[in-house]
Amino acid sequence: MSALPLSGIKILDLTRVLAGPLSAQMLGDLGAEVIKIERPGTGDDARAFGPPYLADPEGKANNNNSFYLCANRNKKSVTVNIAKPEGQAIVRELAKDADVFMENYKVGDLKRYGLDYETIKAINPRIIYCSVTGFGQTGPYAPRAGYDAILQAMGGLMSVTGHIDGEPGEGPMKVGPSIVDYMTGMNASIGILSALYHRDANGGQGQHIDVCLFDTVIASLSHWLQIYLVNGKTPPRRGTWGNGGMPAGVFRCADGELMLVVGNDGQFQRTCAVLGEPELASDPRFVKNNDRVVHGKEIMAIFAGLFLKQKVAYWLEKLEEAGVPSGPINNFEQVFSDPHVQSRGMRVKVNHPFEPDLSLVRNALTLSETPIKDYRAPPLLGEHTQEVLGGKLGYDARKIEQLKQQGII
Repeated sequence: MSALPLSGIKILDLTRVLAGPLSAQMLGDLGAEVIKIERPGTGDDARAFGPPYLADPEGKANNNNSFYLCANRNKKSVTVNIAKPEGQAIVRELAKDADVFMENYKVGDLKRYGLDYETIKAINPRIIYCSVTGFGQTGPYAPRAGYDAILQAMGGLMSVTGHIDGEPGEGPMKVGPSIVDYMTGMNASIGILSALYHRDANGGQGQHIDVCLFDTVIASLSHWLQIYLVNGKTPPRRGTWGNGGMPAGVFRCADGELMLVVGNDGQFQRTCAVLGEPELASDPRFVKNNDRVVHGKEIMAIFAGLFLKQKVAYWLEKLEEAGVPSGPINNFEQVFSDPHVQSRGMRVKVNHPFEPDLSLVRNALTLSETPIKDYRAPPLLGEHTQEVLGGKLGYDARKIEQLKQQGII
C-alpha cells in the first residue's frame, strides 16, 4: 500500500469551531501532519458548545463534546497562548518548516500578534496561508464575525428553503446541519491542495488563500441562483419537491413517508404503471417533463392520493423493481442500520482515552491505491504539547515546565 497522498505535508492549524477544523481534518485524514493550536485552559471554542460530552473515566467535567469530536480527528493538540509574545514566538517557530498555515480569526486580528500572512511569509516564503472567515478578507462586511446560520440567511439559502407558500409553516427555513461550514471546509481543502500543487508541481510560490462562508453559500445555490440570473426572479420555496424531474418530493403512504424523484419521461411512465394509473402517462398535461413542471401542483396532488393506498415498504419494492429512484426517510438510527451504509463502512471506531471504541463518521473519499484507514481520535486539550515542543523545537522538560507556569502553554 502506498503512503497516504499528503504524507510529509505539515499543517499548522489555528482554526476553531467548524469550517476550518473540518478542512484540517480532511487533510489530516489524507496523511498530512496537523498540529492544532488551542488556547490553554479552554481550547477550541467548539469544546464549549454544549452536550453531549464523553464520559470522563473519573467522572470529571471535560471538554470533549460531539461538536469538537466531529471535526478534529487525526490532529495533534498543542496549547499556546498567542496573546503573549512568547506564545507568538512558538507559533512562528513552528511555521518555519510548515507547508500550510490555517486560521479563521477576524480579518486583521493576527496582524497584531505577528501571525498574519505577510509576517509568516517573511519567515517561510513557501507557506500556503489559508484564511477562513465569514465574509472574506475584503469588502464592507470583512470585519464581521460569521456563523453558519447567519450566512444561510444572508446568502439566500433560507429564502428558497422551507414549506411551499400557502402551506402551513410557510416561510424561510434553515437547513438542519451546519451545511455552509461543511462546504466552506471543502472549499478550503480544495484551495490548499491547489496551492500545494501549484507550488510543488508547477514551480510556483506559496500564497494566501481567502475562503469565506458568504462566497461559499452563494456559489452553492448553483442552478437555483442561475434561474434568477436568467429571468430575474427568485425561485419559490418548493418544500420537499425535487429540483429537476417532476414529480419529485415526499409522499405520505399508509404507514409513513417516502421520497420519490421521477427523473425522466420513461420513469414517469413506469411510476404511473406502479401506481395503477398508466393512463396518466398519456395525459397531455404530463407527457413531457416540462409539461409536468408547469402542472406540478396537479400531478403532485394526484400522486399524493395514490401513494396513500399502500405502505412504504410495498411502494419502495415496486418502485425499485420498476427502476424508479425512491427511498425511505431515515432517521440516524436507520441510516447506520442500513446494510448499504454498513457495507460502505461509514461508521469507524477509534481508541479515545475516555472511550476505547468511540464511533466517528469516516472520510467520504474512497481511494483505491491510498485508502484512508488510519483514524486517530480527536486529541485531548494539549495532549501533544510536550511532544511537539520537545520533538520539533527542541525544548527540554525544564523550559516546557517554565512556559506552563507562565501560562504560555
